[in-house]
Amino acid sequence: MLTSREKVRRIFDRRNISAGAFWTGHPSDETVAIYTDEWGIAPSREAIYTHLHDDCRWIVANNVYKHPEGLPAIDPSYGMKRDTLSAGGYFVNAETIGDLASYPWPDVKYCDFTEIYAQIDRHQDKMIFTGLWCPFFHELADFFGMENYFINMYERPELVEALTERIVDYYVAASELFFSGLGDRADVMFFGNDFGTQRDLFISPEQFRRFVLPSFKRLTAVGKKYNKKVMLHSCGSICRIVPDLIEAGIDIIHPLQAQASGMSASELALYKNDLAFVGGIDAQSFLVDATPEQIEREVGRVRDILGPNIVISPSHEEILPNVPASNMLAMSRSALKWRM
Repeated sequence: MLTSREKVRRIFDRRNISAGAFWTGHPSDETVAIYTDEWGIAPSREAIYTHLHDDCRWIVANNVYKHPEGLPAIDPSYGMKRDTLSAGGYFVNAETIGDLASYPWPDVKYCDFTEIYAQIDRHQDKMIFTGLWCPFFHELADFFGMENYFINMYERPELVEALTERIVDYYVAASELFFSGLGDRADVMFFGNDFGTQRDLFISPEQFRRFVLPSFKRLTAVGKKYNKKVMLHSCGSICRIVPDLIEAGIDIIHPLQAQASGMSASELALYKNDLAFVGGIDAQSFLVDATPEQIEREVGRVRDILGPNIVISPSHEEILPNVPASNMLAMSRSALKWRM
């Protein structure tokens, strides 16, 4: 009998497999309390995953930067108060590449992955999604202020490129260090940036190709070097750049925000010969309002379209308390009883 890790690896290799797979995602703290109370299990996420026979574990390399003065690796505010996404961060008034020198850029010598490796070692029978989250797109938006970031792509493109390179330099170096020490204990490099709104991309495909895609290629190259499948998280409508992501080396897309423009299972099926998928079951309204019977039918519909290249999961990894416990259980049962 295949372990969860072996089963999901075959799905990600796009090999025909006769069993389904399931990932819960990340229940919020409030959701954990509701689910564990209803099911009469220990009040922990791990107890939920065990109860749902989850095939995967997400072990992100967070809190690994141990600077002796307590500095974070990347801090776009750096002493400034920011109340909104549009509020400017440390480089809101930057005009030249020389202005970037005043920030205390991180040094990977302060990275300590000991605890992350220990967590991974506890789940060797599961498919583990791991690595630094590398949210450089969001951090650029925070350093400049989101609107200012997009304007700078036109008014100060060299500055945007230089700041992107400085941030991604750290993530590439830290990822290299992490995966060189990880060895073959996990199979998937997982990182994320949200590029889409409900209707479209935040920026044009042309701007994405100039200011974002080169960094994707740098990061995916690290995963490929260490023989990892590369899994990208992006909420929203990213359908217009999926071919670019494939070209950059992405193997798996998560979470397939089903209500976003162009992100339905039938529309993404165009890429099933090039990608595997994680997600696809709408968490914006369907998982909130549907009956368990409706969920079973929807799981069957999505897997018939995207299978066998899919791990069934909600269309957003953060499971909010408005998703009934009975619906999450129905999704798990429907996903795992799949036989092609």
